[in-house]
Amino acid sequence: MHLTHLECPRCGEQHPADKLQNLCECGSPLLARYDLAAVAAEVTPEQFGLRPADLWRYRELLPVADPRFVTTLGEGWTPLLRAPTYGHEIGIPDLIVKDEGLTPTGSFKARGAAVGVSRARELGVERIAMPTNGNAGAAWATYAARAGMGATIAMPLDAPTICRRECVAAGADLRLVDGLISDAGRWVAGLVAESGGRVFDAGTLREPYRLEGKKTMGYEIVEQLGWQVPDVIIYPTGGGVGLIGIHKALHELRELGWVEDRLPRLVAVQSTGCAPIVRAFAAGEPRATPWADAHTLAFGITVPAPLGDELILAALRESGGTAIAVEDEEILVDLRDFAAREGLLLCPEGAACLTAARHLRAGGWIRSGERVVVLNTGAGIKYPETVDVSGVPTV
Repeated sequence: MHLTHLECPRCGEQHPADKLQNLCECGSPLLARYDLAAVAAEVTPEQFGLRPADLWRYRELLPVADPRFVTTLGEGWTPLLRAPTYGHEIGIPDLIVKDEGLTPTGSFKARGAAVGVSRARELGVERIAMPTNGNAGAAWATYAARAGMGATIAMPLDAPTICRRECVAAGADLRLVDGLISDAGRWVAGLVAESGGRVFDAGTLREPYRLEGKKTMGYEIVEQLGWQVPDVIIYPTGGGVGLIGIHKALHELRELGWVEDRLPRLVAVQSTGCAPIVRAFAAGEPRATPWADAHTLAFGITVPAPLGDELILAALRESGGTAIAVEDEEILVDLRDFAAREGLLLCPEGAACLTAARHLRAGGWIRSGERVVVLNTGAGIKYPETVDVSGVPTV
């Protein structure tokens, strides 16, 4: 393992990586840092192709030192699927979807859970607790069970029912909260404070290793494109860990010398019913203010006050990217249109990225001939209510 320390991106303070850490004293999430020169001397890009097709192929750039603590269900190495029919219709012939719905728990959250649980296990954690909009809780409950670790999961009453069932099936202590993920977060904070150190807060960006699992999406995109970067990467953004992780991966790849200096423009997609990042980006603000009365059918991006707002906004601006909010009604139309033309049922958050791509191409922000990668962050079959079958005739 080449992990050297944890670093605060806000104040620059360094923290040891060999003990449990949550936020920096200044309130910022911490980022894992590696000896990238040592990594470059030890491994070359060509070697990854000889390794198993999972995210642990990038083990030199992950934080688990002892392989005995690796907790895995085969997550990672999801396909890049070209979408030429739909792409031509919206003016992006080189449109590619990375389908995270094929991960073990049906969403990209399995990546963060695999690495986060593995590192927590290595550092001696016996029980984790976290708030969730659904899929993250299901993933962390599942991987905690595989690791022999306890899990307390708090989620809003309106979260997808399947995620609730996944948590119960995995033996987690599930708590339902009448409110939003921010309300669930306050309940978890109270639980952790009262536990006297017996419960570790694994909420979004409150520990530094979930991000390390998510960043492997960035490594995979580049490796799957023959160690080339696309022009644009479009990501549905709630807590923003996936977008922050991809941005981190791209910078690590550039420092390693495995990609050229030109990096993709990143796009954060939100719903018009919950768009704190879009509002802050448009105003040129470094931080987002909480979104009042947050609501959207794309439940995974219903995060009114993301803890990683600074990191999300910095990633967008550093990459020359943008942020865009889309309507729920358009999300459902694009979800159906894409499925009918390409044969892939996206989750609503993934479909939101298609809506964003369509608008950005129509407005000229995405230019002719550019290669665009859209992240479908979960399996569409986990959201059956997005497809209306009430008008289907009985014969």
